[in-house]
Order: sequence, then structure tokens, then C-alpha cells
Amino acid sequence: QLVESGGGLVQPGGSLRLSCEASEPISDAIGWFRRAPGKETEGVSCIAGRGGGTRHASSVRGRSTISRDNDKNIVNLQLDNLRPDDSAVYYCALAARIDCRYFPAKGDFVSWGQGIQVTVSS
Repeated sequence: QLVESGGGLVQPGGSLRLSCEASEPISDAIGWFRRAPGKETEGVSCIAGRGGGTRHASSVRGRSTISRDNDKNIVNLQLDNLRPDDSAVYYCALAARIDCRYFPAKGDFVSWGQGIQVTVSS
């Protein structure tokens, strides 16, 4: 089970850290996705299993940092310099493998959190 936290209302230019907590230790990759009203679900960032690499969508590259604390079963997504078009429901998801090779293909992610709202507005 994956549970997201840390969403809310942020002003443009601000930062936000989202957390994804797993109910048990996870060694596979974790991805963050988002869905804005009227738009398709978009992959944001992915982090591979223990000691692995990361991938970021071009829309957030340079503004996003993804990290994992394996001792606490938590994956964090830091988003900086937020823009109104970053507003969406954000989901974390567990990949079917240890790496992010197929990210952002949603079909490679087998378990999803409930999602959390992020709104960027003044």
C-alpha cells in the first residue's frame, strides 16, 4: 500500500515536497505521476531501487528532485519553482521492476496510491 502526503496550495515560484510512504519495504522502482483536469496522466519522476538512478519528465527537469529513504520506506519528490500548470493530483506508484527503464509507461506500474492534490495559485 502506498500513501501520498505533502500536497496543498502553493504560490507560483514556491516549492513543495511530496512523500510516498509504503506499508512495507520496497526494493523496486517508484514513480510519481500527475493528472490535471482534462489532461492525460503524466509521468513526473522515477527512482530506481536501492542505489539506482532517476528519471524526470522534461516538463519538470531541473525543478524536481526525487529521493528515497529505504530505512523508512519513503520516496520524496521535491518540486521547486512551481508553476500554475504543475497543479494536478499527484500519484506515486510501484514499478514491476527494480529500474525505471519503461518510465513513464503507466502499464509498468502495478500499485498506485490514492493521489494527493497540488494547487499552484496566487
